[in-house]
Amino acid sequence: MPEPQRARETAVYTHGHHESVLRSHTWRTAANSAAYLLGSLTPQTTILDIGCGPGTLTADLAERVPQGHVTGVDQAPGVLEQARATAAERGLSHVDFAVADVHALDFPDDSFDVVHAHQVLQHVGDPVGALREMRRVARPGGLIAVRDADYAAMTWYPQTPGLDRWLDLYERVARANGGEPDAGRRLRSWALAAGFADSAITAGSSTWTYAAAAEREWWSGLWADRTLASAYAERAVAGGHATEERLRAVSAAWREWGAREDGWFAVLHGEILCRKES
Repeated sequence: MPEPQRARETAVYTHGHHESVLRSHTWRTAANSAAYLLGSLTPQTTILDIGCGPGTLTADLAERVPQGHVTGVDQAPGVLEQARATAAERGLSHVDFAVADVHALDFPDDSFDVVHAHQVLQHVGDPVGALREMRRVARPGGLIAVRDADYAAMTWYPQTPGLDRWLDLYERVARANGGEPDAGRRLRSWALAAGFADSAITAGSSTWTYAAAAEREWWSGLWADRTLASAYAERAVAGGHATEERLRAVSAAWREWGAREDGWFAVLHGEILCRKES
């Protein structure tokens, strides 16, 4: 009897892999992006890292499981070359990478101790189905670990109309692409809909905060550049959500905020650890 056909990705990745996007992705580490998971790892843990991008976070996780193994997967083949280079530069031989779709993972049931996804579910067409697929490839007793930002919960000072317009624009573009930018608050709900028992879910939150001068310059600069010269910018114009003039105004608002000595920006993330039933 043929296997049932699994769903395939229907959403479009909003950001793409412009340099301004990878500037953000390569900043991510296990400490600043997966602290909620680290206490559950042992040296022998096997991990599937979904949406691994350039592999910085993947390599950090691998360093914490020296007798285990980490497989990083991403839908974009090009970015995996950078991920392989990152692992090689760190001398990590227990890491491999492959192209994969979280809705239809090419791994057997019960394959990994931990299935991890950072900033992934906000970009997929069927987050509940993705969680079911993540649970399928986790071993009995294993963990599904997910962390996603929540754009509507981001907050900053001083309040500026330009950044309000940025948030409104980003959320419209992301939803038109089939994603859900306010994913952080929905993770527990999605896990319940995917069939996890309430008692199997540990939900929490954490933040990234940008306030020091160098932090403000970095965060505002990458968003100013991304607003003008990335797949997000192209989709904003092509989808009729913004004109190039409006994008220039939003980009300028980011730089103005970044130059403010009293500037402060916080990014809220939802987090869940889901235990697969034994």
